[in-house]
Amino acid sequence: MIRKLLVTSIAAATALAAVPTLAQNGQQAIEEIQVTSTLRKSAGLADVNAAVSVIGEQELDLIKLTHLQEALNRLPGVSIHRNNGQESLLAIRSPVLTGAGACGSFLVAENGIPVRSSGFCNVNEMFDTHSENASSVEVVRGPGSAFWGSNAVHGLINVVLPKAGDAGEIRLEQGPRGSQRLRGSFGHDYGNFKQLLLVNGTSEEGYRDDSGVDQQKVSWLYNYTMQNGANLDGGFTMINLNQETAGYINGTDAFEGSVRDTNPNPEAFRDSVNGRAWTTITQQVADWEIVMTPYLREVNMTFMQHFLPGQPIEDTEHRSIGFQFAAYKDLDNGANLAIGFDIEDTDGSLKQFQPNPTSGSFFLRNSIPQGKHYDFDIDIRQYAGFVNYEQDFGNGWDISLGLRLEKMEYIYNNNMIDGRTNEFGVACRFGCRYNRPADRDDSFTNVSPKLGLSYALNDNHDLQLRVQRGFRAPQATELYRLQNSQTVADLDSVELDSYEIAFKGAGENWNYSASWYFMDKENEIFTNSARENLNDSHTSHRGIEFAMGLDITDTLSVQGVFNLAKHTYENSQLSGGVDINGNDVDAAPNTFGNLRLQWRPISSVTTELELVNMGDYYTNPENTASYEGHDILNWRTQYAFNDDLTFHLNVLNATDEEYAERADWTTFNGDRYFPGEPVRAFFGVTWKYK
Repeated sequence: MIRKLLVTSIAAATALAAVPTLAQNGQQAIEEIQVTSTLRKSAGLADVNAAVSVIGEQELDLIKLTHLQEALNRLPGVSIHRNNGQESLLAIRSPVLTGAGACGSFLVAENGIPVRSSGFCNVNEMFDTHSENASSVEVVRGPGSAFWGSNAVHGLINVVLPKAGDAGEIRLEQGPRGSQRLRGSFGHDYGNFKQLLLVNGTSEEGYRDDSGVDQQKVSWLYNYTMQNGANLDGGFTMINLNQETAGYINGTDAFEGSVRDTNPNPEAFRDSVNGRAWTTITQQVADWEIVMTPYLREVNMTFMQHFLPGQPIEDTEHRSIGFQFAAYKDLDNGANLAIGFDIEDTDGSLKQFQPNPTSGSFFLRNSIPQGKHYDFDIDIRQYAGFVNYEQDFGNGWDISLGLRLEKMEYIYNNNMIDGRTNEFGVACRFGCRYNRPADRDDSFTNVSPKLGLSYALNDNHDLQLRVQRGFRAPQATELYRLQNSQTVADLDSVELDSYEIAFKGAGENWNYSASWYFMDKENEIFTNSARENLNDSHTSHRGIEFAMGLDITDTLSVQGVFNLAKHTYENSQLSGGVDINGNDVDAAPNTFGNLRLQWRPISSVTTELELVNMGDYYTNPENTASYEGHDILNWRTQYAFNDDLTFHLNVLNATDEEYAERADWTTFNGDRYFPGEPVRAFFGVTWKYK
């Protein structure tokens, strides 16, 4: 039924488009920055009442990121831990979250379209974006607005691709250990039709043994203006990733030792192919601006779960058809009204297969069978309606009101024998670890309100107040990939209430923002010592964020962010025999930040020194193990030889600091780490022939 409705909606949208029309620093630069991730259409950053940051094209061109972490960690409230290759773990006003449903706390999108279905997220899904060719990257800290639903709990990341039009650029880059990158932009403006092709290819051997990465990305974008004034803006993105995965190295401070470049899991791998196609249709109908976006999505990923006993292989895929609709109107009282709805239908599947017998203890060998563990199909349906109202009262006060009502439906079908057996129905000696629930349907309905107030203290400073709620429905893996004696995961949606006070300001050569936030998260899904998935965790998250930019002279400027945060467990629960109520959440540093000094001695040269600070943090819920933190220095320089030719040299970890990209602790292994890479230099040339 939902697919028929989607097809009908898409057809109606196309028909409607065819009917006749019824500074970087400084106040001026701030006013020119556009953001799309709050209202799902372009709006001035200075006019948005949201904790949103934008990394623009000029800054991205200087960073020339090899991983999205290098850009995002320059923003307040954001701390991305990089795992091996293109993998990552996110933290936005949160601890670094792990586990089956951790990805559900963050929404990752490209051009406003989530890269994965709400029920089929993955903690590494940032590699599904074409970030290397982005024109900007937007990050909303805290719950998303009424325009975003499930998964935009702690925040959202939206990668914005360039507009179609004239372009002709090729960039070649060489790095250490066989690292090579190619980037290209090729476009043309034909008048009422414009097109743009973006390509990116990466190949590297990897710093650690057997950790090579090959990745290819292509996006084609178009824009077409019809005779009746309707505007069509769309395209497609295709991404392929083939990665040899390096696992944790074990041992206290192992990231400083001789094993830091070794790989205890040379057999591990990750292969991912995904794509999206969309068209945004904008049409003026009487007093309403109508914006409609039909889209298609397909994701296929296979990887070895080298971190689990027996090293099973997961093969997951899903295909989605979706439709976003929003209508905007300027009311007679000067207010702005937006109403709309979202519909998405996803067909997905997950298989888990262990090709080899389990090794290890007698218990493991007799509780984890070789062969197929899971094989299920799931249909996920998402329905949502929203309304947003904004008004400027003319006396310095603005108000923003939003409300979203969303329903998620899951139709689950187990393709194996139900229960806690091997694939042939034979019970394990100590009870099989993996348990397959019987076919079932689940649904989750959530309401997400938002209130925002803004007051202009004067021409340069604003005060903002925000109260809002974020939510996420349980992920498919939390509901149906069960273990031990749990036959049904009776889960509710995770809910987070957020309260925030913010100041922001800008002058001729300076800008700043300062925020205090408190967030209370309930029904967090937690896996207990019996490996049961329960709504058994309550956490609080509070902090202060500060960002600033200052032009010291005409040639020298400084930018920086500082974060002070506290993330704690707020309910009584045992972990390692200890009640962790009141403890710091693990992988949650109290302080972290970024400081950058940029110098332009002449118009053709730009150089930047960047200091990245990571504070210490606990690595287990009992707060008995910790990581001491680190400071990393990066240096970037680019030289414009002429209007067509630019050279760049980026040196990362310039002081050759021995550090951990991520530190962790387990009962079985003790301290373990993803070691950071040593000093490395990337040299490249960019040719703009058009």
